[in-house]
Amino acid sequence: MKTQQAGFTLIELIVVIVILGILGAVAVPKFVDLSGDAGDAAAKATAGALGSAATLNYGKKSLGTGGSAITATTTCADLPAILMANGALSSDANITFVAPTMRLDFGGATLGAGDTACNGANTISTACKVKHANGTATGFPAYVICTG
Repeated sequence: MKTQQAGFTLIELIVVIVILGILGAVAVPKFVDLSGDAGDAAAKATAGALGSAATLNYGKKSLGTGGSAITATTTCADLPAILMANGALSSDANITFVAPTMRLDFGGATLGAGDTACNGANTISTACKVKHANGTATGFPAYVICTG
C-alpha cells in the first residue's frame, strides 16, 4: 500500500530558499536607490519653491507693492532669507534655513552659497542650484528673475 507524502522534501525547501534569496538580492538594490530619488525630488521641489518665490518677489517689486531687490551682488545663500523677509517665501514651506547654506528640514539639501543669484539686471539666472545630500545629481536650478 502506498503512503501519501506529508510535507516537503529537503530539496524542495532548499530550492524555495534559493529562489527567495535571488529575489531578495535583486530587490534590495532597488529599494536602496529610492533614497537618492527621494533626495533629488526634494531638491527639485525646493528649487521650484525658490523660483516661485522669486517670481512673486519680482511681481511685487514691479507693482511697487513691496518686494526686495535681487541683483548681481545677491548670493544664492542670501536669496532664501530675502524672499522670506518680504513674504514671497513662506517660513512653513517645508524648508528651514541655516546660514550659510539651505537645508531641507529632513536634512541635507544645500544651496550653492558662493554663487550669485543674478548675472545682470532683469535676467533669469540658473546659478542657484539646490542639491540634497542623498541625491545623485549635481543640483537643480532655482530660476530667479532679477529685479535689478
